[in-house]
Amino acid sequence: MTQPTIRRGRPEEYDAIAHLWMDSWTSTGLTPRSDALLSDLRARLRREIDNGWRLFVADDHGTLAAMLALHPPTLVLDQLMVAPSHQGKSLGRELLAFARTQLPDEIQLRCVRENEKAWRWYEREGFVFEKEEISPMGFMMKHYRWTKR
Repeated sequence: MTQPTIRRGRPEEYDAIAHLWMDSWTSTGLTPRSDALLSDLRARLRREIDNGWRLFVADDHGTLAAMLALHPPTLVLDQLMVAPSHQGKSLGRELLAFARTQLPDEIQLRCVRENEKAWRWYEREGFVFEKEEISPMGFMMKHYRWTKR
């Protein structure tokens, strides 16, 4: 079985990407699914793209399997979301390897403290914890950095 193809996200896919984002985020159990959440993610997606996000998707033969949002000017990996149907298949690791080709010397990211599965994974992948602070949304965020050795 071949891995999905990583490519740029297209404007006509933004709604499907927002749905994928919501499905992945709510699979953590930290926030329930809702129309309001989906509406917020749709708006944020467009706003962040306008503010410099490079948006990528993992395309599994026409099905969106994951999204990756990078902000190169600030060296930030802002979102790495894998659809629940594609979790546990090393797709996150493939997306992270792709992110390292786009930001080869340094990557910064934030992760919700309560999402232990995610931040422990980032630590195993070589990210180093730097600090915690509360986000505007009220979540305690763990800040991480990876630098090329």
